[in-house]
Amino acid sequence: MKDLFGKAILDYQTNNTPEDLITETSISEEDEMSVAYLFRSFEEMPSIEQKALELSKGKVLDIGCGAGSHSLYLQNKKNLDVTSIDISANAIECCQLRGLKNAVAMDVLDLDSATNKFDTILLLMNGTGIFGTLNKTPLFLQKLKSLLNPGGQILIDSSDIIYMFDEDEDGGKWIPSNNYYGEVTFTVTYKKEREDTFEWLYLDYNTLQNACFDNGLKCELISEGEHFDYLAKLY
Repeated sequence: MKDLFGKAILDYQTNNTPEDLITETSISEEDEMSVAYLFRSFEEMPSIEQKALELSKGKVLDIGCGAGSHSLYLQNKKNLDVTSIDISANAIECCQLRGLKNAVAMDVLDLDSATNKFDTILLLMNGTGIFGTLNKTPLFLQKLKSLLNPGGQILIDSSDIIYMFDEDEDGGKWIPSNNYYGEVTFTVTYKKEREDTFEWLYLDYNTLQNACFDNGLKCELISEGEHFDYLAKLY
């Protein structure tokens, strides 16, 4: 991984001539994304993210923290004990520069669940994305479950991307049958350099709920956004 996403975040934080990110998926055309969006304030966040932060309590783990905007709100405005992790070393350097007290570059699967327990685990901005594929979802759900304190909660968001597929004459959807329709591949380009393609998973709520049930977790729909997105609580 070239860590171009993290490089863009760090460039923005350090005023190192940041540029827009170019994102492309296996089911969508190239699209420009302003890095500034990752530095948004609580007031600028979508309602689903605001709701997740309002519900956060106790000792918090923010997975895939990016530029650290969610963690900073919880640390500075709610005075919570927050651990922020991301696989991007550049993003974590940015988080530290922004004042996060406990930001670490690591994969959640490598976090020792014997010594690390949390009351709230956050996975936002399509939190199911890090699962990669539907087949890997149980691995991640079991790991998240092992990191919870008794009475703890996992707050996660995603989108049902069925709307992106073409309809036939009867109103049905043309969906590839060889895998789950929410499995996509993602590519990021930054300053004319192209990142290695990676897997990214969008989960519709019913599929997430079934996966939770299969892995000994309860799943509750908290809120729905304006773009086929939703926030769920797992416990």
